[in-house]
Amino acid sequence: MSLSGAFLHIVKTEMINGGLIGSRVEKIHQPSREEIVLTLHTKQGSKKLLFSANPASARVCLTSGTPENPSVPPMFCQLLRKRLGGGRLAEITQDGFERIVFFKFHCRNEIGDGETIILSVEIMGRSSNIVLLIERDGVLRVIDALKRVSDDVSSVRRVLPGLAYELPPRKPRLSLLSFTKHELMNEFKFHEHERLDKALIKIFEGVCPLFSREATFRAASQTDIPVVNLNVESTERLYNYLENVQKLFKPTMLTDNEKKPFDFTFTDVKQYGGAMNVKSFDSANTLLDSFYAERASSGRARQRAGAMLKTLKSSYERVLRKTDVRRSELAACGERDKFRKWGDLISANLYALEKGAESLTAQDFESGESVDVPLDPILTPAKNAQKYYAEYKKLQTAEKTLTKLIKDSENELIYLDSVLEAASRASSDSELLEIKRELIESGYIKSAGLKKGAKQEKPSEPLKFTSSDNVNIFVGRNNRQNDLLTFKLAKPHDIWLHTKDIAGSHVIIKSENPSQKTLEEAAQLAARFSKARDSSRVPVDYTEVRYVKKPAGAKPGMVIFTHNKTLYVTPSEEIFNQLKEK
Repeated sequence: MSLSGAFLHIVKTEMINGGLIGSRVEKIHQPSREEIVLTLHTKQGSKKLLFSANPASARVCLTSGTPENPSVPPMFCQLLRKRLGGGRLAEITQDGFERIVFFKFHCRNEIGDGETIILSVEIMGRSSNIVLLIERDGVLRVIDALKRVSDDVSSVRRVLPGLAYELPPRKPRLSLLSFTKHELMNEFKFHEHERLDKALIKIFEGVCPLFSREATFRAASQTDIPVVNLNVESTERLYNYLENVQKLFKPTMLTDNEKKPFDFTFTDVKQYGGAMNVKSFDSANTLLDSFYAERASSGRARQRAGAMLKTLKSSYERVLRKTDVRRSELAACGERDKFRKWGDLISANLYALEKGAESLTAQDFESGESVDVPLDPILTPAKNAQKYYAEYKKLQTAEKTLTKLIKDSENELIYLDSVLEAASRASSDSELLEIKRELIESGYIKSAGLKKGAKQEKPSEPLKFTSSDNVNIFVGRNNRQNDLLTFKLAKPHDIWLHTKDIAGSHVIIKSENPSQKTLEEAAQLAARFSKARDSSRVPVDYTEVRYVKKPAGAKPGMVIFTHNKTLYVTPSEEIFNQLKEK
């Protein structure tokens, strides 16, 4: 899903038509190792221009985001500020549909002389780069680059300070902006045994796989037809589609069923039918900004969630092991009555025992059977009895302590399971940060990851849905929100729902007497936002909020409730989307 040269041409054209030419450089930041952001002052106000040389997200586009910047700017950022600061953007050019865009600035050097500085943004996968150039006597020379390329990296093209700037090797190909049917047919002769979508990438400059497959689908109603199998009608449809592609301009982003960004192109996409969600944009720049921002957000969320999940799973397994050991120790406490009985038998037979005896054979008071009681010959008979009574009391105390500890551990496991569930479905940095703060407060992780005294972000709000009966339903994103929702925002007679004995979110129906339809829809949400989201016939308890209590000292999200009833539902993506879109 790399950025194609044709799409880049549209991005560049939008920048020019949007009034970027003549703008002045206000600020320059380098939020990450491979990203540069220029803030430009235009007649329409300030605009941010993002350059990325990250192989996974290389691009250039206008952005509305506000990335966090390091306190100390990197060396390349300092160089850009020195050479570009206060300069005016004079020109934006692209060599055909090559994935290199040049931003020419008119600047002044340290002694006030005018000079032409060019920022070359190369969108070339792993070789993506941002190169700062100076134009002197018609020759472009490298001032420096975000990624210096020496002989050790490439023997074909070096990018080092002081060297003349050379464009990457380029193969001659047709342009979507100017080609004839005869030229297209002539190219087909060299690719007749290849698949059409593969051949189009080789024939046309700046064409991406998604667009080539779409062109193939528009021509032959399939995406894997060989060039040699094209008939006259298919060829004519293909030519007409390619010739009129500029008129069909429609920046389009594809998302999967989980609404995660999948791919994008500059025309409408029909090839996937209903298997993909298609979203259109008015601007190619807006599409790029949205696509990569969503990918970066979900990527960071998955990465941060991964580290958090690892910590949580480690804590869960540790508590589980500790609980198993305590259960084994509790089982051993079942022998305490034996020690009390032995003490009683020794006490009852003190008159018949002599010091140094190794055992006592006596009749059991309850069963009447003969019992052999081991004795320590070093101790007196009375001391042996006291020893067994002491063991009995020790196990009796241990049983009470272990029973409480096991109950606490079981509650801790329930809590950790709920946090694991919330972290596994967190979709944003703010949600993960809230969970992290909760874990810090609970003592599971250290606060080193959060700056002391740092300004806290505004907490996210519970999710809001609307039932078929137009009743509001709220869902907590994590345990802290669950407490807020249940004990602060909900009224006593609102309806509270939660999956039965399964980790999940608190759900509130803002109604004292909801219909059965609304109740079932809320139960659907409770099941979907739980560990049982992929199960069928999920049990969901519901009761009035006034019957939900929080025990003293309980961890976030942990409650007890009474007067409850149970519904059984199977989570449905269709119902979820209906409730979300209302």
